[in-house]
Amino acid sequence: MSGFGLAATTVSGSPPPTTTVLPGFGRAKSVLIVFTSGGQSQLDTWDPKPLAPAEIRGEFSAIATRVPGVHFCEHLPLMARVAHRLCLVRTMAHEDLDHGSAFHLAMTGRYHRQKSSNHPPAATDAPSVGSVLTRVHPATTFAQTAIHLNGPAEVPLVLGPGQFGGLLGKSFDPLTIGDVTTGPLAIPSLEPRDDLSTTRMRTREALLQALEETVPSDCRDSQWAEKQVRYHSAFDLLARPATATAFDLNAEPAPLRDRYGRNRSGQACLLARRLVEAGVPLITVFWNHNNRGQDIAPHNPDTYGWDNHNDIFDGLRTHLLPRFDQSFSALLEDLDHRGLLDQTLVIGMGEFGRAPLVALERNFKGASPGRKHWSSVYSLVMAGAGVSPGSVIGASDARGAYPLSTPFGPWDVTATLFHALGIDPATHYEDVQGRPYRISDGKVMEPIYSGGG
Repeated sequence: MSGFGLAATTVSGSPPPTTTVLPGFGRAKSVLIVFTSGGQSQLDTWDPKPLAPAEIRGEFSAIATRVPGVHFCEHLPLMARVAHRLCLVRTMAHEDLDHGSAFHLAMTGRYHRQKSSNHPPAATDAPSVGSVLTRVHPATTFAQTAIHLNGPAEVPLVLGPGQFGGLLGKSFDPLTIGDVTTGPLAIPSLEPRDDLSTTRMRTREALLQALEETVPSDCRDSQWAEKQVRYHSAFDLLARPATATAFDLNAEPAPLRDRYGRNRSGQACLLARRLVEAGVPLITVFWNHNNRGQDIAPHNPDTYGWDNHNDIFDGLRTHLLPRFDQSFSALLEDLDHRGLLDQTLVIGMGEFGRAPLVALERNFKGASPGRKHWSSVYSLVMAGAGVSPGSVIGASDARGAYPLSTPFGPWDVTATLFHALGIDPATHYEDVQGRPYRISDGKVMEPIYSGGG
């Protein structure tokens, strides 16, 4: 597959070092991220330590997968069955230990201006990868370039920074859709109306544009300009019949909807697959819309997040792992069976992992032990678009605490993401004021394509 062919520019004007000769360039038509907000425990999912002491390994056992010598947590039997489709990276690491700023790092590939903090979104934030993609190569086959499902993500009491346009402005925000199970269409306003023909809708659009043009030129600030972009985007969505079709989960057979799971995260994964088919370049499924919603509604499984300071084993065993196992495995199988996995880079990741020590934290709700935040090592999984299936990249130490080989960071994930879409991450884009920014500060994760490292 050919890449997008983004023109390479640098601050100095000299050509940047190209990554287009590396494996995987341009292999993906879409990137699909399943984001486990809150800090998914590497020890209780992808990197169990069955020989470690109980206070490190926790309550769960390890089970064999379809990849010889590779084990997952016992509560991921379906993922163990599809492990041969995965590339497992066990040496992710960075230096941020709080949810807000680490979420910003994961969403943008860049550290927040204040590490280990929980600031709300700001206009000075780095733009999300979806916003940058919209800036450098907006979609042509669909009305939106980047879509967030089951969002916006809360971490936990404020919106997470880094999931919006940031310094590019709100007109570059990804389209964010909340609970996709609330009606026949994930976006109810896309329901066809018998009384609103295409001609009548275009007349309304022209009238709105005429009214907006009456605003004096000296009053047309950035908010006015962003509003025009949003108006155009909304009418573009309404004008494309394929848009409503893409968001119609009722078009899926009931058994398949059951296979994904009849819940917020499961149906968001199913909708993500439909958006891949529709040609959306970047889709992010926030597995949980709040990273610790169980503190607010402990009896609603849809609210559970991965930030389990206490009660981690009950929360994982009862709520989080069974749903995640069901839906994520269904997504991979469905993409593969439809011939879409080869052209879709799937990434399962969070902002960091959990500590290699089980302990009760008195400052958090819950009566049984959990695990603290841990960013010195954690895991992610990738699949599709040329990624080497059935491979394991790197290893953590015997405690699951530190990497034994060269680590990767979120910046490398963003570089790999753009590379897979055929965009050289070493090139630059300009913000609305013409200031140049490098697309990514990371390096392409070459071992995921060779299966070693």
